[in-house]
Amino acid sequence: MKIGYVFAGQGAQKEGMGQEFFENFEASRIIYDQSNLALGYDLKSLCFNGPQEDLNKTEITQPAILTTSIAMLKAFESKVDIKPSAVAGLSLGEYSAHVCSGSLAFDEAVQLVKKRGAFMQDAVPFGVGGMSAVVGLSPEDTEEVAKLASEHGVVEVCNYNSPKQIVLGGELKALEIAGEIAKEKGAKRVLPLPVSAPFHTSMLIKAQENLATELEKVKISDMKVPVISNVDGRIVASESLIKETLAKQVTSSVRWIECVESMKSIGIDTIVEFGPGNALSAFIGKIDKSIKVVSIYDMDSFEKAIAYFNEQSIGKAI
Repeated sequence: MKIGYVFAGQGAQKEGMGQEFFENFEASRIIYDQSNLALGYDLKSLCFNGPQEDLNKTEITQPAILTTSIAMLKAFESKVDIKPSAVAGLSLGEYSAHVCSGSLAFDEAVQLVKKRGAFMQDAVPFGVGGMSAVVGLSPEDTEEVAKLASEHGVVEVCNYNSPKQIVLGGELKALEIAGEIAKEKGAKRVLPLPVSAPFHTSMLIKAQENLATELEKVKISDMKVPVISNVDGRIVASESLIKETLAKQVTSSVRWIECVESMKSIGIDTIVEFGPGNALSAFIGKIDKSIKVVSIYDMDSFEKAIAYFNEQSIGKAI
């Protein structure tokens, strides 16, 4: 068995996330307390009690999901003795992957993603841009849709989530036209996403520039585990490229299909997903059904994961 870890991105946030882990694991409590201290406000209370409206604010969403993902990881590490062969995360989740790898300190990462969220939100005025998931078309056909619709405004591919789910982002009117073209081409559904900006498009260039400035202040340490980047779906070749890659990620398509394929190419046959939801497990199942995926998003799924790894003789004595 060769294992990889993946971490949730924005969109998985929900009231109560991580509370069971805080209540049951000292390692998780430490993470929430560290996060509160680093941010200077009670993120823990927002995660556990909401309101959802606040959790959906990007500059809160991002540190909340990172904190919850790492709290779940630490609980898992207290029960199993595993060193993953590679780690990755969807968009925001790439920061959790770097924390897991040791290349980013948790307290710096949580402060950084708070700023990242604010930069991304501020880069495009509310009501100007958005994102839509196109279901049922190939990546190539969806790229053609974006090309045709771009005559009416900015439309670009944001996420390659799975072979039949590609996300477009851009200016709202052009995005609406893209949806009509996609349906004409045979898309099963076109779903507007509940986001406030066209993430991972060229419209966020200002956010990329601001984030690059903040990244210069952050210390990068050695990667103890290889990290696969969203930008190209490949392992980050050296620590010297981490800041550049994380900045570029803001305006680049998330190449999740290639991230999973890279894991498979180095022999990973089992992937553990950490975060408040299990969307990545669904994507991975559609990318490569031969990969075993174990999701950890609540205590029930956590206990099932521990039982599975105990059966594989990996679990610690409980």
